Amino acid sequence: MKRISIFLLGLLTLASCKNEPKQEMQAEQEQQIEPVSNEAMESAVIYEANIRQYSPEGTFDAFTEEIPKLKDLGVKVIWLMPIYPISETRRKATQDLSIEDIEDPEERAKYLGSYYAISDYTAINPEFGSKADLDELVETAHENGMYVILDWVANHTGWDHSWLEEHPEYYTQNEQGEPVDPLNPATGESWGWTDVADLNYDNKELWDAMTAEMKYWIEEHDIDGFRADVAGEVPTEFWEQALGQLEETKPVFMLAESEDKDLFHNAFDMGYNWEGHHLMNQLAQGEINVNVWDGYMQKIDTTYQQDDYLMNFVTNHDENSWSGTVFERMGEASEAMVAMTYTIPGMPLIYSGQEYDMDKRLRFFEKDTIPKTKGKMWPLLQKLGELKNNNEALHGGKEAAAYNRLKTSADGTVLAFERSKAGKRVVYIANMSDQPVDFELDLEEDLELYLGSGNFNLQENDQYHFQPWEYVILENN
Repeated sequence: MKRISIFLLGLLTLASCKNEPKQEMQAEQEQQIEPVSNEAMESAVIYEANIRQYSPEGTFDAFTEEIPKLKDLGVKVIWLMPIYPISETRRKATQDLSIEDIEDPEERAKYLGSYYAISDYTAINPEFGSKADLDELVETAHENGMYVILDWVANHTGWDHSWLEEHPEYYTQNEQGEPVDPLNPATGESWGWTDVADLNYDNKELWDAMTAEMKYWIEEHDIDGFRADVAGEVPTEFWEQALGQLEETKPVFMLAESEDKDLFHNAFDMGYNWEGHHLMNQLAQGEINVNVWDGYMQKIDTTYQQDDYLMNFVTNHDENSWSGTVFERMGEASEAMVAMTYTIPGMPLIYSGQEYDMDKRLRFFEKDTIPKTKGKMWPLLQKLGELKNNNEALHGGKEAAAYNRLKTSADGTVLAFERSKAGKRVVYIANMSDQPVDFELDLEEDLELYLGSGNFNLQENDQYHFQPWEYVILENN
């Protein structure tokens, strides 16, 4: 018996010794990514992950397997669309119908509802997996040098949330004392978000409760920040006090679904470039010319503080499902517009499926799947991501590189600008029309072609001919 005990003790000791390097290796992996910082965001690309539609399985595990591929696209921030359980009550089947309007049980079963009708802020949608699966996703992202932020819906909850029973005082109520769905403050009419109940931030106890729910994910699951849904509909003061408490645990990155400059003072790092996005659509559709874009760039230069910055995009979950695909809205201009989102000040966004030339509108309330065949967009995003990550002239955060409009002989049609920082220079030139254009532009000889859609060579006589939607990106030696 004693010999067996000694033998078992030896095995346990050996196992312990074998585990020590593994534990040390895991600790090293966990420390591979530096805390969120302004410096890290200067060169970042952000990826919006629609877990439900990313794979046939629609799970965390299926997405986690492909995180290393996103590193090839220069992704540094992964934004997970809402991962929480979705309320059953008043669940959306279409924009106009709830599941209560669908009589056929089999038909009702296929409607999964909106991610933004949350029944529990600190639980996981079981369709996606478990909290352990989420932890593996976060760990894998960190090992690959990427931060993970969660989509946070502070403006409203689903109708199954326990607060409706336990804390009805947290909600906006009508004259009968009944909770209501969110209303347009300008008209007092419903936005049509009938699957959610509006929260009332006049109640300061709600501030504490909501902040605690956010803090849970940072403390327990190592989340690196949040994208705030309809951030401007929630008081700025709430976000400011929440950030102060969140950063008691660690630095976080905050993205607002808003262009409201007041949100950037003490609450958010980055906002949405909604106006710029709509102008890109209008440029692609021939509704405006480049002069209008120039006016917009001058406007934001005077409207925002120097350390404010915006997220640039040609698509996202709302645009894809409700306004149309990139190709529907931008057509032959799509590639030039994507390149533009990487070269103007700010941070470029990739939405799930964009990297695979997705040319369909993803269903919003039902299961769908993005394509997984690489076409033109993957190598384009790879090249753009490499330039964004490595060239200081494309820094787009709080210490953004300078933006300088270059004068051409066809400024209403040709968009040409230079970004510069620390001796590095990047130049973007594009014909923003569906007609060929001849123009003059004085370019310095030390520039080299990095990327382009045509056969471009520097001309000694400064004369250039671009085909419709032709673009180039140049950098200095």
